[in-house]
Amino acid sequence: AFAEESSAVDYKAVAKDIMDLVEKNPDWGPTLVRLAWHSSGTYDKKSGTGGSGGGTIRFKEELAHGGNAGLAETAVKWLEPIHEKYDGLSYADLYTLSGVAAIKAMGGPTIGWSSGRVDQLRDFVTPDGRLPNADSGPPLADKADADHLRSIFYRMGFNDQEIVVLSGAHALGRCHTSASGYDGPWTPTPTTFNNAYYTILTSLKWVPKDWTGPPQYVDGATGKLMMLPTDYVLLEDKSFLKWVNVYAKDGKKFDKDFAKTFQKLEENGCKGLKATEWV
Repeated sequence: AFAEESSAVDYKAVAKDIMDLVEKNPDWGPTLVRLAWHSSGTYDKKSGTGGSGGGTIRFKEELAHGGNAGLAETAVKWLEPIHEKYDGLSYADLYTLSGVAAIKAMGGPTIGWSSGRVDQLRDFVTPDGRLPNADSGPPLADKADADHLRSIFYRMGFNDQEIVVLSGAHALGRCHTSASGYDGPWTPTPTTFNNAYYTILTSLKWVPKDWTGPPQYVDGATGKLMMLPTDYVLLEDKSFLKWVNVYAKDGKKFDKDFAKTFQKLEENGCKGLKATEWV
């Protein structure tokens, strides 16, 4: 019965409601992308556990994970009225659709999306520690950060190029001291999807921020933009840097590769999905 119900959901209407939210509140867009990404980023290829399929990020146990700080009172709450409005819409489909719809609303590419995720019970919440940290090992960027990124993303079945292309989502949004402890936007256009993350990462001079908060970088000229240690390490690692340079030069290639990789991220570990037109 559930499959029949879900096929009756008007996903174009759901996506339009999400895009309307973002158009009314542009600052909400990046947080919706973060919700979609964090709901998907728990996937473990070896055990087949985690991923977006069960919508488990709605549970307080998963929202309590360090990487999810701030999502309970923002994105999860904002989407609740939309979930209530559509019979048969799973949280898992809603959260992943909100990611692609928000990216589109912020000027990004149209990303392929599939419906058919079935919400699971809280027993399916995965242990904390599956999402990437901002800093690993000694303070600021070093080999430990590159190793950390690889251990997290390789576990999901991604390679170095895909690590770099997904990092480009940091074109969006900002860090909040109240959530992560870090502070500031990565780019001057935090509600526009573009390849600015790479152009700014490669063209500005980055210096350690002089403050009492966690170690991070700021641009030497104004101190208004920031990079995390796991961003800066993309410049220090040859295999990562190669792709940073590719995407800094070619925004169209970034859009295309990002769309493909974000769809893979959202579909990792999911079963019974059906390609669905949403725009």
